[in-house]
Amino acid sequence: MTDKIIVLYIDDEDNNLNSFKASLRKDYKVITALDAFEGLKIAETEELHVVIADQRMPGLDGVEFFEKLMKINPEPVRILLTGYSDIASVIDAINRGQVYRFIDKPWNIEQIKNAIKTAGDIYFARKELKDKNERLQKIHSEMNQFVYSLSHELRGPLMSISGVSKLAKMEAKDPSVLEYFDLIDTATEKLDGFIYKMLDFYRSTKIENKVTEIDFEEVVSQQLEIYKVKWDLDIISINIKISQNSKFNSDDSKIRVILNNLIHNAVIFQKENTTDKTINVSIDVSENIATIIVEDNGVGIDDKLINEVFNLFQRATQKNVGSGLGLYMVKESAIQMGGKVSLESTVDVGTKVTVMLPSLIPS
Repeated sequence: MTDKIIVLYIDDEDNNLNSFKASLRKDYKVITALDAFEGLKIAETEELHVVIADQRMPGLDGVEFFEKLMKINPEPVRILLTGYSDIASVIDAINRGQVYRFIDKPWNIEQIKNAIKTAGDIYFARKELKDKNERLQKIHSEMNQFVYSLSHELRGPLMSISGVSKLAKMEAKDPSVLEYFDLIDTATEKLDGFIYKMLDFYRSTKIENKVTEIDFEEVVSQQLEIYKVKWDLDIISINIKISQNSKFNSDDSKIRVILNNLIHNAVIFQKENTTDKTINVSIDVSENIATIIVEDNGVGIDDKLINEVFNLFQRATQKNVGSGLGLYMVKESAIQMGGKVSLESTVDVGTKVTVMLPSLIPS
């Protein structure tokens, strides 16, 4: 690639081409063409940064040339030379040829130099932005693969450790040995939970919406089966109320992230010395809006923390439990789906979180 700006100049007058090349060849790499068709052939094979074309040319005029150039090589910045006032041609050039600038004929050399310099800067800025976007897309794709591969590679050995531990506990007789295996189980469960949390974090903050039809009855039923394995729910009264009489489209993974974290918080922040532990989950779908409400009668949140709980790594209470990610992921998931979250809480009374989500258009 040359350090100079590469300019293609098209004009049906040979004298203009010679004058242009002679005046600018020291500053730019100049390529010339006598008509639009020759210019299009050059654009198919040459790297070009700026293309300048006369409006009035036989065969194809400047606007028609730029329109075809857009299909062959849309990257160069386009400048149109006009020798007459014609507003219709100007509008055509903007709409069809996406022309950056117009220069009246006869042009002067300084005007052309300034126009090429600015157009070249635009070209290289666009190219840099395009290269960075392509790099970001590549990184994003690689990160998706890395996260899921990492979670698989970590969970495999964890499940093996957990399985061996359970088998060993069945054969062990010494209570002190059983205690060691209990510690192993606790550690593996905690690490497995952390892996799930990291996956949820990635889904809620880094992955674009994958819109499908949502059946909230099915989603909640599936999640409850998972919760029963993870937590002792026999000591908590969980009341589910779902009203869905119409189709609702959203991102299934992010919906589950929201439910997982809200119900997780409602479970772990229950009051310890009480027998009436309660969690109410209400989901209402109407007029293309899903309203999800999770309410508990747990420890509640201190007033001074309420405005901070949706921040990253901010715990909802002073208890040394939770990762400080849950409500952050709820908020991020809701925002990415065009929704909003509100929270009401009173210490020793409980917490109510409301998530409102619009139905999305499937991609």
